[in-house]
Formats: sequence, structure tokens, C-alpha cells
Amino acid sequence: MVRLVDSHGHLQADAFAADAAEVLSAARASGVERLLAPGWDLATSEAGIDLARSLGVDTSVGLHPHLAAGVGPGDRDRLRSLASAPEVRAIGETGLDHDRNLSPAGVQLDNLRWHIELAFETRKPLILHCRSAKGERDAQDILVRELTDAGVGGAAWTDRFGGRPAAVPHSFSGPVDYAEACLALGCAVSISGLAFRAGEEPTAEVVRLVPAERLLVETDSPYLSPPGAPRRRNEPRWVEITARWVAEQRGIEPDVLGDQLVAAYDHVFGPR
Repeated sequence: MVRLVDSHGHLQADAFAADAAEVLSAARASGVERLLAPGWDLATSEAGIDLARSLGVDTSVGLHPHLAAGVGPGDRDRLRSLASAPEVRAIGETGLDHDRNLSPAGVQLDNLRWHIELAFETRKPLILHCRSAKGERDAQDILVRELTDAGVGGAAWTDRFGGRPAAVPHSFSGPVDYAEACLALGCAVSISGLAFRAGEEPTAEVVRLVPAERLLVETDSPYLSPPGAPRRRNEPRWVEITARWVAEQRGIEPDVLGDQLVAAYDHVFGPR
């Protein structure tokens, strides 16, 4: 059995309200050894911690750019307190979304900057959502600028994180040079079923560029089903489809990639 990780699967989502334990069991039976269930607002950040404690997975706390306009000071204070929990392995998901634009760009930016500060404070890596409108790259360019301006990849961050990646662009989407810029900042990169969609062809080249110790795979479940997985609800077990595609792009056997994925997950989020 190929060893697998799902670095981004929202098991606390409503889609799994009735059967999260069974879904996780199916994922374990399929080889998934590590799973991180990221929060995207205060409620799901709290739910992620509860899930982590009951099911033995990992979680993160964060405020998604879609929801940035509705975030109040009390939400940030509560999130900061949650971030210290040992089950919380990362900060986010946060980032920028200039595709759907559900929150104003300036508000998204302020939200991102707050999360960057929290990541530095807690020594927990950022999980970054980044989307531009079709054919554009403004969100990617701004994200790289913000990480650079904050010092990510510099001596202070490298010392703070002990050489571990300080950020993970999740469900990677964007041009190859955007990936190269993220890698130059020491980031890890996570690949999802989004890689199979039209317009995401650069991801195949990106997969070949990322060092093994910084390459992850994910489902972003219940979203972004890869080919062959049910469209109605993606699940962590279907990360195997994406992992096998990644192995093919890198010209290695799935078993070899599997060992690398587990090691990379522990490198990025810390050993269990």
C-alpha cells in the first residue's frame, strides 16, 4: 500500500457532519497516514480542534479571504488563543482571492497580514489560498510581495522556524515563476485535484520543480475531486489519485513518493 498524506482536507465541513469518523477510517485503509483538517473561520477552527482531539488528526486555525469582511476584533482574539493548542499545526487557511472577490481586496490584505504575524508569533506555518481571475496573476504577485516584505525566507523567519517552511501555498494554482518565487522564500507547495482542470497545466511543471522535502498533496475535500473520484463529495482517500499523478510527473514510483510525502508532511508541520 502506498503511504499517503492529505495536507488539506476539511473533515469538519458540513458535508462530513454525519460520517467524519467513517470517512477518516476509509482514508486510513487507503494509506493516508497524516491528515490536516484546516479551519476557515472561527467556528470551523474550533471544530477542527475538537475533531483533532476525537479522531487523532491535525488541524489549523484561520480566517479565509472570502470571509475577511465579516471578521471582528473578537474573532482575531479568539483565534489567537486557539492557535496555541498542540493540535493546531498551522495558521490558516488565509490568503487572497481576486477571482470571486467575496471580500474587498484591501480587507483581504489586512487579514493576510494579521495571519502572517500570527504565524511568526506561533512558529506555525501559513496555509495560503491564492486565486486570481482567469488569465490574471495579480493575487499571486501580491502574495509573494507580502511574504517577502514580511521577511519570510529571511534570517529571522529561518531561525524562528528552525529551517522548516514558513508557508504552504495550498491547492497550487498559478504560473511556474510564481512557484519559483515561493520556493525561493522557502515555502512548501501542496498539489490538489485542481491540477487536472483546464488552465492549470503549469502545475505539472511545478510538480517537477519542488524539492521532495517541501512537496505535499491534498484533497481540499469536500471540493476539487480529481478524475475518477465522486464529484458530489471529495474525500481524503481520493488523494491517492493525485499522488499517483504527481509520482508520474516526477518519474518515480508511487511507493517512493509516498515515503517522501510522509517525511515532507512531518518536516513542514512538525513530527507527531
